[in-house]
Amino acid sequence: MTFQLRREEVLDGERLTAMLDESPARAAQAILIAARENLLDAQALLGQILLDGQGIAQDQPLALRWFEIAARRGHLMARNMLGRCHEHGWGCTADAAVAAGHYRIAASAGLDWAMYNYANLLATGRGVMEDQAQALELYRRAAGLGHAKSMNLLGRYLEEGQHCPVDLQAARDWYRRSAVGGDFRGQFSYAAVLADEGNVAEALDWLRKALAGGNLNFLRVASKALSNATDPQIRALATDYAQRQSELELKPL
Repeated sequence: MTFQLRREEVLDGERLTAMLDESPARAAQAILIAARENLLDAQALLGQILLDGQGIAQDQPLALRWFEIAARRGHLMARNMLGRCHEHGWGCTADAAVAAGHYRIAASAGLDWAMYNYANLLATGRGVMEDQAQALELYRRAAGLGHAKSMNLLGRYLEEGQHCPVDLQAARDWYRRSAVGGDFRGQFSYAAVLADEGNVAEALDWLRKALAGGNLNFLRVASKALSNATDPQIRALATDYAQRQSELELKPL
């Protein structure tokens, strides 16, 4: 079937993004046309849908090429995605040092996701020398920009006093903001704080939200943690977490 697309629809980056939810195949055709017509956002979007196989056949090397095209033209998220590709070996040989270089460029230009990804490498010493203080500063900057995952990790540093004074109230606030922002790890962290405060009912609500959005690696760790919880209602959720974990392990790649 051939779709007739209005030119303004093809060249509107926001419209293309909305179309991905409405009709991935139709959106993929529009994004391809717009990318070829040199629309910068469409070039970055084309890389993403090729990487994900969303509405188009998955092609990681071709995704990498489109990210490179958009990144050279100054698209910060495309630059960040180049880092992701090189970090994980999507369409290329994995190389954390190369990934760090791309993250650093986009982070210096103010992209919160790149700050987060670069901080993760600094915190673990992958591709760069480990530097917890710099990682903390990047998480803090990204959190200040509203990045929910960074909020959770900033809370962790503040709770544990890693390279900063312990500040439990500030940690609690960052966990809460991360949870409200939709990060499943932040939801789990905030639930743990609420449980310690004796607010089990609210803690259970956040734990269920974390269960709904959590990925496989998170569920593996979280189910074990919940199985050791002192409150029986919270401990019972370990079964739900383990069941969801099993479902994701059986899901085809």
